[in-house]
Amino acid sequence: MRMNQEQDRETKEKLKENTKNVGRIIALVIDWFEVAVLSIGIAALAILLIANVVARTFFQSIYYADEVSKFLIILISFVGVSYAARKARHIRMGAFLDLMPPKLEKIFIFVISAINAVVLLIMAWYGFQYMNQMRILGQLTSALQVPYWTFMIIVPIGFASAGIQYIRTIIKNIAEKDVWLSPEQQSEYEEEGTIGY
Repeated sequence: MRMNQEQDRETKEKLKENTKNVGRIIALVIDWFEVAVLSIGIAALAILLIANVVARTFFQSIYYADEVSKFLIILISFVGVSYAARKARHIRMGAFLDLMPPKLEKIFIFVISAINAVVLLIMAWYGFQYMNQMRILGQLTSALQVPYWTFMIIVPIGFASAGIQYIRTIIKNIAEKDVWLSPEQQSEYEEEGTIGY
């Protein structure tokens, strides 16, 4: 009987450790993807706009520069929403939370995260409906003549990703004793860093 209890406990510990390892790997992949998209998107936007200014000055403006730059801004913005939620970089009343006792702070983080998650997931739903309406209408971009909905697909994905980050914050605060502002940020005063770098 005692042997079975010990084996069950070891199995639970292994399962818990494996779950944490899978979570770390998923977090690394998400972090790598978001950082890569943001870095490449900002660099591509800067290069495109500079090239367009040079082309407009000496030759002729790049005809697709406006459309591609709008797409890159949409991409950077909505990937950035998820990144900011994961790193606890959205606007919040940090000084107000810091003055609270830890238990009350944790309750406020639960409430704030739950409201943010619900609002972002609702926005993701409406973003999906808007994108789907664009797809049904068959609207094309003026310069590149590609379906406009392909540019807008990032909107529901970005909102949903940010909503998931707030759900992860709730789960992290349930699983951990300490207060977590986001799935990866425990305290505002801890040293910042990107996972895996």
